[in-house]
Amino acid sequence: MPIPQHAGDASCKAVGFDFDRFGLGLDMKFMTGVLAAVLLLVGVGASHAVVRIGEDRGGRIGTYVDRYQDVRSSGEMVIIDGLCASACTIVLGAIPHDKICVTSHAALGFHAAWDMDDSGRAITNPEATHMLYSMYPPPVKKWINQRGGLTQRMIYLRGKELQNMYHPCFLDARASAQH
Repeated sequence: MPIPQHAGDASCKAVGFDFDRFGLGLDMKFMTGVLAAVLLLVGVGASHAVVRIGEDRGGRIGTYVDRYQDVRSSGEMVIIDGLCASACTIVLGAIPHDKICVTSHAALGFHAAWDMDDSGRAITNPEATHMLYSMYPPPVKKWINQRGGLTQRMIYLRGKELQNMYHPCFLDARASAQH
């Protein structure tokens, strides 16, 4: 149906929308339905977004706290598919347990937090180490304690021990979206 359009003077023009350009009998209701279906499918795709962690050696604790707060807020699933060490392991306390899965390639590396002294040497930071430790869920804390706690030496949680704590990913994580 033509829509009247005022051109600024007393005359009116009719502007038509030709949804049936190809003679398929398409009308406005059908096109609205198609548009709604497309928007629904786009929304479904977004709800299945994932964050893949692989070969992440860590960094500054604050950076990871901020990053994982954003991931938690988004509701995205986290796939651990490789090394997640040091501050990267904050993911275990920041993301709900049911939103984390691990592949057979997953390995978590834990150690004490550290800072640089005036001469450029790494020194353990007990306060930051305590804060890091306090973020971990109880099964991970227990595992760490059974290995002497967080020290300068890196300890790795992987394989069956890790898969007993977190559910396995039943998909090819390497083909999923990488973040």
